[in-house]
This record gives sequence, structure tokens and C-alpha cells, in this order.
Amino acid sequence: MSPAEIHVEFAPELALFVPHGRRSGATPLATDGVSTLGHVVESLGVPLTEVGALVVDGHEVPVSHIPAAGESVRVRPVERPQHVPGAPLRFLLDVHLGTLARRLRLLGVDAAYESTDIGDPALATRSAAEKRVLLSRDRGLLRRRELWAGGYVYSTRPEEQLQDVLDRFRPELSPWTRCTACNGTLRKATKEEVAHQLEGGTERSYDVFAQCRECGRAYWKGAHHEQLEAIVERALSLRTQQG
Repeated sequence: MSPAEIHVEFAPELALFVPHGRRSGATPLATDGVSTLGHVVESLGVPLTEVGALVVDGHEVPVSHIPAAGESVRVRPVERPQHVPGAPLRFLLDVHLGTLARRLRLLGVDAAYESTDIGDPALATRSAAEKRVLLSRDRGLLRRRELWAGGYVYSTRPEEQLQDVLDRFRPELSPWTRCTACNGTLRKATKEEVAHQLEGGTERSYDVFAQCRECGRAYWKGAHHEQLEAIVERALSLRTQQG
């Protein structure tokens, strides 16, 4: 089948993913007349997790659309806030996003995290099996077919990563209800229940404790509490601004 030339224009928000020569205006592209538009977009480096509407000659089309010669395609970014089907909203983070995972857990967001590299196929499979949104900076991982849902993490700075995820997905926040170590839920605990985890100074200085139902880790308002409180306050303030 003879090649079909189409014109593709990417939204500025997607410029990070496309070759430099395709970052401004509509550029011609030869297609094979067989591949879907979704495949064409991904072949240019853009994970479909980051794509919103695909507009062909003014009409929105599905990713399964087969481009025809002369068509003009506009690739828009995913809309924010992004609706993810199913509930509750849960996340899975790859091995490079441990700090982000802990901060999401601090806010009460269900954020599973692999502390070792289990490989892209296993991560994508877990995302599908548990219906979790996979967060990653690995573009190849986000293009895997078995993936249930995903999102590219644009920044390398944890604070900006957290703000981006909260802005994009708008998860429900319930600070201080999850274990930052294992993602389990917390319960109130007496000093006697967690005494074996406390050093002398801690046992004398604190009376209010929580404990993870899964791993048993004890929590109290220790030396780092002000720093954690600041993270929580910024997140809650952002949520208020979002309405």
C-alpha cells in the first residue's frame, strides 16, 4: 500500500516528547496507510498516556483511526483534571519515584511503590491487575500495551512532582492516615503498644502515637514533623485553590 502523507501538529505541552523539527506548526509525515493514528503518535515519541483529543480535519477521532492522505491532525494534551475510570483512584510508582510515593502516602493517597527494579513488563502487568495509574519518567514503560493507565512525571524535583500529580489527577487527600513506609493504613495506638519501638527520650516526650496495620511501624510527632506538616499544608492549600 502506497504511503499517505498527513500533517501532524502537536500541542506545545507535548513538545518535550517530539523531535525538535516537529515542535512548531504542522509538519508532513508519511504513513503506511495501515497503522493507527495512536501508533503514529507513539512512533513520534509521545506516550498515549499524555494525549487527550486527536482532532482530524476538525473532528475528534479515536486512536484506532487510520490516517488517510491529506489529513491534518492536531494532537492535544490530556485534559486536567484527568478523569480515570473506576474508583478509588490508586497509583503505582516505579523504582525512581520513592520520594514522590512517600509524599503521596503522607497525604493519604494509595501509592504502591516498587523499591527494586522488577522490570517494565511486571510493572505494567501490576498496573493492569490492580487498576493502578502507573507514574513514571520512563517513556518506553508508559507505551507498554498491557498498561491500565499511566502518567508521565515531568519534573525531577519531588515538590514539583507532587504538585503536578495533585493538579492532574486530583486524588482525595486524607493526611496522616497511611504508612509512608509500606502504604498500609494507620490506626491510633497506645504508648504501651509501640513501646518496644521507642527510645528512652521518645517514650518520655510523646504520648500520642499511631501504628501501621500492615507492618506495625509506629508514628509520632517527632523531630521531622514540622517539615512533613509543611508538605501537607502546601498540598491542602493547592487543593483549596483548585476548588
